[in-house]
Amino acid sequence: MLAASLGYADRYDFTEEKFQKAFAFLRRSDLAELPLGRQEICGDEVFANIQSYETVPAASKHYEAHRRYFDIQYVISGEEAIAVAPLAEVEPLQEFDEGNDFCLYGEPKSCAWIPLHAGELAILGPEDAHKPGCSLEGPVAVRKVVVKVAL
Repeated sequence: MLAASLGYADRYDFTEEKFQKAFAFLRRSDLAELPLGRQEICGDEVFANIQSYETVPAASKHYEAHRRYFDIQYVISGEEAIAVAPLAEVEPLQEFDEGNDFCLYGEPKSCAWIPLHAGELAILGPEDAHKPGCSLEGPVAVRKVVVKVAL
């Protein structure tokens, strides 16, 4: 699923080679066995971070956003909710960390919720402030891979 304005869809080509490399990585049959941390795909152009955590109530988390990378967030096991809001509608809570391509943001007036179950993904671009790792109904163990795709 990709929910976006037409201008957003026109700006990016999700069929280009670097996205195809990301999707090919996600089709691997051994994702659940890969060690936590960074997995190389194509240098800094496309790489993956394998994560494991327990979901928490949304109120205990902040939104985040990135400038240089798309996030393809794919749930290997478990389930979570990701809140998404336009970056233009949230205020930064800190200075943007250029080295880590990361910043935390406050709450928007409204947001969209994306429930993700095992085998499902969300593609989040630089225009998307997002709050991953939120509980759907209560704490759940999640194993997830976030593939970073450079702009």
